[in-house]
Amino acid sequence: MKKHSLSLIFILITQFIISQSFAQEKQVFPFGVIEEIESKELSEKRTLNIYLPQGYHPDSAIVYPVIYVLDGSQYEDFPHIAGLTQFMNMYEILPKSIVVGISNLGKSRYRDFTYPSDDKQDLKAIPNNGGSEKFIAYLENEVMPLIEKNYKTDSHKTIIGQSLGGLLATEILFKKPYLFDDYIIVSPSLWWDNQKMVKDSIFFLKNLSKSVAENKAENTKYKKRIFVSLGEEHPTMHKVADKLVDSIKKLEETKNGTITLFYEPILDQNHATILHLAVYKAFEKFYKKEEEKKK
Repeated sequence: MKKHSLSLIFILITQFIISQSFAQEKQVFPFGVIEEIESKELSEKRTLNIYLPQGYHPDSAIVYPVIYVLDGSQYEDFPHIAGLTQFMNMYEILPKSIVVGISNLGKSRYRDFTYPSDDKQDLKAIPNNGGSEKFIAYLENEVMPLIEKNYKTDSHKTIIGQSLGGLLATEILFKKPYLFDDYIIVSPSLWWDNQKMVKDSIFFLKNLSKSVAENKAENTKYKKRIFVSLGEEHPTMHKVADKLVDSIKKLEETKNGTITLFYEPILDQNHATILHLAVYKAFEKFYKKEEEKKK
């Protein structure tokens, strides 16, 4: 048995050396750039993956909207959303955009995307929960300033989050809505903490309402666009998504077009497969509506 294990290890090492040698002989295909942050908010080094649209040049006067992707490492959602953005740019469905993937590999994802829970099942499943406040501070005080300082950005910002990332995107919408213009929330894990966030949504949405009122007074073009989607999932996921949507709808009706909600369940997809299609539909809805208004 030991002999077979050593043989397998030798084969794997040999294959790795061959693949590395082969790769070094080829021209690298550039897809993005990497930034690293020694985060004071999180007390650790973190990584950003950044896609720059075709034609981007640091000396150009052209500026671009920014799409922030949670779960944004090279092994998570970053390459998928960056590729989708490039495709939609090519066919002018979506304005050329910078995509920032915020890496969250390993256990830090569960810590960063959850606020503290009092639910016993949550504590058992994710004992290191409750770090979302620090992560949002990292996003607001370190990630976004770095991007805005070093890249050609305009003021328009989008956030994309799925599952626990959708929970975090919803928390930002409720607690710090001014951070983003567009929110794409896919299969959000709003069951967290015995559904506390959606149960308290009326209270939290006061922040959104206040933010809209304050910014509209300064900027007549100010608006929030919110896209919520989920696939064929556990009934609780649909229940909490419906609660979220109902709360936002009530606010939407009072804000005269400054808040636009899109709710589109995609029931032929599941939790694992929905992200691509949901994000495509979100951008299609956002920018098709804009084009219709121009006509």
